[in-house]
Amino acid sequence: MSKTRAKQTANKAAYNVVIPNTPIRFLWYVTKPEKRWMIFAVLLVIIAALLDQSSYFALKLIIDAVETGNKEFALMIGLSYPFLIFLIQLLYRSSGYMGMKWSTTMKKKAYLTLVPYVNDHSHTYFSNRFAGSVLKKVGHIIDSMEELIQDGLWTHLNTAVSLLVTMFFLATVDFLATALFISLIFTLLGINKFLAKEKRIRSFQAAEATTKLNGYIVDVFTNIAAARQYSRKLFEFKLLEHNAEQDRVYHHRTWFYTEKMLFLNSIVLFVFVSLIFWVALNRWSLGEIGTGDFILVVSLIFSLSGTLVLIGRAFNTTAKAIGYAQEGLDDLLLPHDVVNSPNAKKLKVKEADVTWKEVTFEFGRNKVFDTFNLTVPAGQRVGLVGPSGAGKTTFVSLLLRQHDIDSGVIEIDGQDISKVTQDSLREQIAVVPQEPLLFHRSIRENIAYGKPDATDEEIIAVAKKAQAHDFIKSLPETYHTLVGERGVKLSGGQKQRVAIARAMLKDAPILVLDEATSALDSESEVAIQQALHKLMTGKTVVAIAHRLSTLREMDRIIVLEGGKIVEDGSHDALVNYGGVYARLWKHQAGGFLQE
Repeated sequence: MSKTRAKQTANKAAYNVVIPNTPIRFLWYVTKPEKRWMIFAVLLVIIAALLDQSSYFALKLIIDAVETGNKEFALMIGLSYPFLIFLIQLLYRSSGYMGMKWSTTMKKKAYLTLVPYVNDHSHTYFSNRFAGSVLKKVGHIIDSMEELIQDGLWTHLNTAVSLLVTMFFLATVDFLATALFISLIFTLLGINKFLAKEKRIRSFQAAEATTKLNGYIVDVFTNIAAARQYSRKLFEFKLLEHNAEQDRVYHHRTWFYTEKMLFLNSIVLFVFVSLIFWVALNRWSLGEIGTGDFILVVSLIFSLSGTLVLIGRAFNTTAKAIGYAQEGLDDLLLPHDVVNSPNAKKLKVKEADVTWKEVTFEFGRNKVFDTFNLTVPAGQRVGLVGPSGAGKTTFVSLLLRQHDIDSGVIEIDGQDISKVTQDSLREQIAVVPQEPLLFHRSIRENIAYGKPDATDEEIIAVAKKAQAHDFIKSLPETYHTLVGERGVKLSGGQKQRVAIARAMLKDAPILVLDEATSALDSESEVAIQQALHKLMTGKTVVAIAHRLSTLREMDRIIVLEGGKIVEDGSHDALVNYGGVYARLWKHQAGGFLQE
């Protein structure tokens, strides 16, 4: 079985159903739970369109009645006509209400389908994409679904019913005119169906260009401080200009193609309508059809002429929506790289010992770990040291199962982490990352993220331990202060303290510290270190630090180079050993490792 096939099978097992990755099938998937709104909307449009196009027959009856002198009948039909128009509009408005219910419930289901699925993608997936681009793809898909509903109901379905009604009434008047009308319809459908293939391709390319442009803009906004600090305004403007030009070119191509489709439709319509009018006019002049029949033919054709000219635009809009949706679905609904195994169980932790057995992991073409072995007994505090690229960060990523290893096994209390659910694994690990990950929510919500039901007393207690309480109380809204996107309203040290408080509150048996005190000043670091020592009591700890002084009191220090353990021991033992760690220790300047 291929890797892609295996991932698709695993995805199906995880989600119990495969989410369709084509626009029409996806629309049905997100419509099906509330399909009654679709059924009501479709039925109402059919009835409304049928009555609307049939209303021209009432005009024929009035004219015929006037010609035959039956003024009473003509008056009765004439007075009834406004009520018929009101009924038609009432039916259309009712279909609009049902269409609204269909569209809004569809949007909710689409969000609840796409966002959780995307959230389950691996760390690698998000590392290779702009967050803004991913969001834009979700928006493209949902906007396209709305467009397909609107076009489907009030353009394609309405037109189809109108065409059938027109063919029926034409058949009652003249066979040749009916044959010409049918030929006109099939000619337009054939031409536009053929041209729509190219339109979908161009729309797909335009969607990609827009996604790239929006991703670039979000990237600049996110890193606006760096752009200003390095005076790169002109450089960024040129990149913006390039991406904007690509977007313009692809949208110009698709729009121009649409205009060509419309012009071709106009030529076809001119030819066939001229023939139909000539046939009707000729038969009327010969007395073979009455004035009412002639007016009926003219009215029916006039009522549809605008629609038939714009049938290319309708195909264009639909093709564009399908192209935009397909571009998004192709990327968002990729098989997940990391999935729960079939029948995965919850991780149960009693001791919290961590074991790596013959672990091999390649990232791209780089073999980070090769038959790597390590045992961390329960409750042991382990420091990871080594230059950049040694495998420290990858060690943490694999422990959290953000990537799947190529071979070997990682166990916690003897349980293979690839055989347990990802959520239960991560529930047992608290992480304080080098770059604090804060939501644009209140400080209280950010601290309580790992324990949503935490009381105010618990939150304040951990904030005090993390040396965060004092600065929080100085803020205008204290614990209810919004921190801004990624915590931009807080300083680096303040964000780090909030992250440490969150990890303290989670109180997981395994603790990962990834440069947890790097953003703190020396005075705060001393206080935080004391709090971390309390937090580490009775826990299995993995700590990464370039500031080696923060690891002196670890039970054990492991030195990594090239994904291999080159030294393993306590701080004092390694310093006395005189190897790599001792050399790194001597190279400290201001407490940091010089690489």
